[in-house]
Amino acid sequence: MKKLVLLLTISLVAIACKQEKSDTDNVEASLIRGEFIFIDGAAVIMGKDFIYGVRINEATKELAKKVAPLQREEYDMVPVVIKGIIKPNDTNGVEKWKEIVEIKEIIGVSAPTSKLPTKINASDVVKNAGDSSVDKEN
Repeated sequence: MKKLVLLLTISLVAIACKQEKSDTDNVEASLIRGEFIFIDGAAVIMGKDFIYGVRINEATKELAKKVAPLQREEYDMVPVVIKGIIKPNDTNGVEKWKEIVEIKEIIGVSAPTSKLPTKINASDVVKNAGDSSVDKEN
C-alpha cells in the first residue's frame, strides 16, 4: 500500500511539473533577418524597419563568435538570420531599447556585402589643410 501511495505521489508531481511552463515557452519565436553587432557586452540587431537590443544569453555569445571572423573592422555589422522572441524591454531604463530580442536559434550568418565607407584620418585633414594654406601664401 505504501508503495502504491508513493508511486501515485511521484506520478502527480511529475505531471504537475510538465504542465508548468514559462512565458517564453508559450510564445512562438519569430524569424528575424537583419544586421548584427556585438561590442563591449552589448548587442544590437537592425533590419530595414526595426532596431532591437539583444538580450545577452548563450545563443547571443555563440552568434557573436560566428560573426567575429566575418567582420572587416570592429564596428562592421554582419547579416544574420535568427529565430527569437521580441519582448518589451523590462530592464527599467538600463538598456535604452523599447523592445529587445531573446535569441532562441541561429539560422544563418553571411559575409557583409556592402563596401566599407571611406575613412578620413583627422591627422591627414590637419596636415593637408596646413599644406594648402602654405601654398596660398606663396
